[in-house]
Amino acid sequence: MQYRVLIADDHPMARAAIRSLLEQDSSFSLIGEAADGQEAFRLCSELSPDLILMDINMPKWDGLKATKEVKKAFPHMKVVILSVSDDVGDLITAIQYGAQGYLLKNLEPDDWLSYLHALLDEDADIPRDLASRLLHRFRSEQVENDPDPSVLTPREKEILLFIAAGKTNREISEGLFIAENTVKNHIKNILEKLHLSNRVQLAAYAVRHGLNNESIGK
Repeated sequence: MQYRVLIADDHPMARAAIRSLLEQDSSFSLIGEAADGQEAFRLCSELSPDLILMDINMPKWDGLKATKEVKKAFPHMKVVILSVSDDVGDLITAIQYGAQGYLLKNLEPDDWLSYLHALLDEDADIPRDLASRLLHRFRSEQVENDPDPSVLTPREKEILLFIAAGKTNREISEGLFIAENTVKNHIKNILEKLHLSNRVQLAAYAVRHGLNNESIGK
């Protein structure tokens, strides 16, 4: 399958670098480029990309504002925020606005491509050091409005433990001796039951409710 990609970044050299990177992988087809958040939103309407690589700092609308508007109008489109900073506050806001991922611009090219493939296969994770600080931030969040963990089956709780430990779908399937597609179906059901939208939120939920188990996989 080939994925239609829109790049949104106000720096021409940054767009050129991303373009060059995507050209190394036939799975990605670059269909457009935007220099600001408002243009990115307009091109989403015109071009219907599968994936938007959205720089966080742009004129008119920044990447967070553009992501919020894109996800309201086109919830099926996947958005990955691009940044030179691993600021946890920006990551939390991006996830709250509906972004599926958060890529640091200083990652190695192979890591970029691997991350994008994992994201599009719904098996992506954020870098471990960033994830640990994110989860630490969530420890102090209130849990009164969360659905109770009792809504989950024992198997779903097992899978949630693996997600909190940062495991991929493949690692979960191997750890529980079940098919990878079965893992994906379980995760979909867990997200629906907990009224959450992505793996980062699932991991944060597990931490808030004391369900994380750092011994998994050790």
